[in-house]
Amino acid sequence: MGIRVAVAGASGYAGGELLRLIAAHPELDLVAATAHSQAGAPLAVVHPHLTGLDITLGATGPESLADADLVFLALPHGESGALAAALPGGVKVVDLGADHRLRDPDAWVRYYGGEHAGPWTYGLPELPGQKGEISIATRVAAPGCYATAISLALAPLITAGAVSPDDVVAVAASGTSGAGRGAKAHLLGSEVMGDLSPYKVGRHQHVPEIKQASGARSLSLTPVLAPMPRGILATVTALPQGPADARQVLAEAYADAPFVHVLPEGAWPHTAATLGSNACHLQATTDIDSGRVIVISAIDNLGKGAAAQGVQCANLMLGLPETMGLPMHGVAP
Repeated sequence: MGIRVAVAGASGYAGGELLRLIAAHPELDLVAATAHSQAGAPLAVVHPHLTGLDITLGATGPESLADADLVFLALPHGESGALAAALPGGVKVVDLGADHRLRDPDAWVRYYGGEHAGPWTYGLPELPGQKGEISIATRVAAPGCYATAISLALAPLITAGAVSPDDVVAVAASGTSGAGRGAKAHLLGSEVMGDLSPYKVGRHQHVPEIKQASGARSLSLTPVLAPMPRGILATVTALPQGPADARQVLAEAYADAPFVHVLPEGAWPHTAATLGSNACHLQATTDIDSGRVIVISAIDNLGKGAAAQGVQCANLMLGLPETMGLPMHGVAP
């Protein structure tokens, strides 16, 4: 018997990806997978790609999860706080939702509404010093998908003084799985295919999280819904500050980061190259007209942007190699 883990919210896209990764992990044993409306359903009915895993989804509640050594929460925003509070203190928890990411309760109220559940250790291991914090934590808040893609592109540059933390602009295109699995008219295939559409312009909930993680003081984020199931491509621009070469700063910052790759000169990130992996691909240049630093970042929003990053955090919390059981490379074609 390995390390006992459970997944709450297993019927969603991130929950299904967690189950796929856990099934291939050499040290993790799934002891419970729960859902709300899909409770009682065989897993293969809800996630046909997981056929062969003989699991029936249980009802979500602390009694279904308390026997695990570590619990993954893949619940809608606002639902993790109460469930986590009801779990025994000895159970480690990785929350893929937003409930515990923000340190500022006023920012939570402004962007999410309702009562703030309180901050946990932030689960982006590639930030300076964060890997050590995660390794000793019992409760970890995994970052949002946009926050991961943009913070990895931006944080080392601000930390090194290579770009100004003011007047940062990000335009990021995301696959439809980032909106969850619930039925929504604007996510129907006939609505999405052949179309790009902005949403939550000037008010996306990941803005305070990105500022907190990256050190940016002013950020304009425009999210774009792209006609693909998964992936994020973020274009981040900032004003240069000093003579440092942005690409070199990123390469040095991530020299020992197994999942973050600064691509060779002339190569540019694209979402298909990160599909199914826990990788982030980065490239940087300077705009010859405006002089702004441009960083392009690509991740799989269900991988490094959600489930795979959650497993990376769990590995650290459990004293395992952070790469264990995680795909290093994308799937092609």
